[in-house]
Amino acid sequence: MKIDKKIIKELSDYLDEFNLTELEYTEKDTKIKVSKNNISINNQKNEMAQTTVMESNSPIAQKKNSGIEITSPIIGTAYHAPEPGAKKFAEVGKKIKKGDTVMIVEAMKTMNHVPSTADGVVKEVCVQDGQPVEFGQTIIILE
Repeated sequence: MKIDKKIIKELSDYLDEFNLTELEYTEKDTKIKVSKNNISINNQKNEMAQTTVMESNSPIAQKKNSGIEITSPIIGTAYHAPEPGAKKFAEVGKKIKKGDTVMIVEAMKTMNHVPSTADGVVKEVCVQDGQPVEFGQTIIILE
């Protein structure tokens, strides 16, 4: 079997473009797995804990964490409005009720409405329109 180097190069580029650490590609009987680094789970947890500690000591992180955080339920692309040019779901200063849609996260051509988990006033919109988001990433902060 001959390995197509173009596919490997393209997959490697996707790692950088989408800020991924690992990507797997399967076609018929060929399976290619590309990863940036191999960190054991224990080391990864320790690094995450250290990162969290450093972030919580910074004044910006303390300001950001005061309030109710609404997080992305899935990995995808965040959109502030139902369509380009339409009124945004949430803007700084807007009152939001529990259950109101605050953003849409598109994943695999499916538009997933993200509901507010609490009543409040939008303090900060943490992601830009069209920006990729991760599972659990804070997208909105309410007061």
